[in-house]
Amino acid sequence: MEAHEAQGGGMKKAPPARKPDEPETHILFKKHLYELRLGWTQEVKFHALRGWKWDFALYQDKEPLNIAVEICGQIWKKGGHSSGKGIQRDYDKGNAGTMLGWRVLHFSTDDVLRGRAKAFLAEHLRAQH
Repeated sequence: MEAHEAQGGGMKKAPPARKPDEPETHILFKKHLYELRLGWTQEVKFHALRGWKWDFALYQDKEPLNIAVEICGQIWKKGGHSSGKGIQRDYDKGNAGTMLGWRVLHFSTDDVLRGRAKAFLAEHLRAQH
């Protein structure tokens, strides 16, 4: 788990290189976070008993935002996030995270690829600060 910080006029360092099996949407989303000057940590374990992890946890100015981001791939195909069992798992995970104090955001791969996830974060985080 590697953290990436936003500082002052920009990032402390450039976005990390692509991991061998990392989805393209995760690479693009990290670029968007970098452009929004948001810090992030990937694969954040938030539930000790169930072992659940968030795709991304966000922070700003070194302060945790308690915002978890899940990027749901292949929602239009039969897969882990689109079967009844998979959807129920996602509900359980999201509900547990909410009760533990996380604000859980779900974006599709299309949301990331078309810039809607970036625009959503820009709009809503600007409104809070």
